[in-house]
Amino acid sequence: MNTWKTASARGLVSGTVASVLSTVALTALGKATDGSGSGPTNAISHWVWGDRAARRDGPSWRYTATGYLIHHASATFWAVLFERLLKPQLDKQDPAVTLPAAAAASALACFVDYRITPERLKPGFEQRLSRPSLALVYGAFGLGLALGALLNRRD
Repeated sequence: MNTWKTASARGLVSGTVASVLSTVALTALGKATDGSGSGPTNAISHWVWGDRAARRDGPSWRYTATGYLIHHASATFWAVLFERLLKPQLDKQDPAVTLPAAAAASALACFVDYRITPERLKPGFEQRLSRPSLALVYGAFGLGLALGALLNRRD
């Protein structure tokens, strides 16, 4: 099977797990630190709805669903790259190799999101969460990548 095709199929799994775990973290941290479980996910939809998305507290189809879809697409993008570029390491099916590789991929995603990406395309949830909370979100994302990679390779 074509390596990009394999990476894309596996990236759908890894990206979904990473997206769900990081969204759970966004929701829990938003509720705990910002008083709004939906606020951080709503803020992601600033790509489509502008600055008012970051101010929306409650869940809505317009902001929350759009924010989650953007987040999920981004997670899948990073997961496909992760699966393709780190395939030899991931194929070892060793959590001691997979977890650090996923942590590195998550750190790279964070670096790109906040140091390279133009303001208009940044994730947006940084407007609702503290830096320590952001670290936990990216940690959940990395854990999701690792779990997805291990799921992809189970016998």
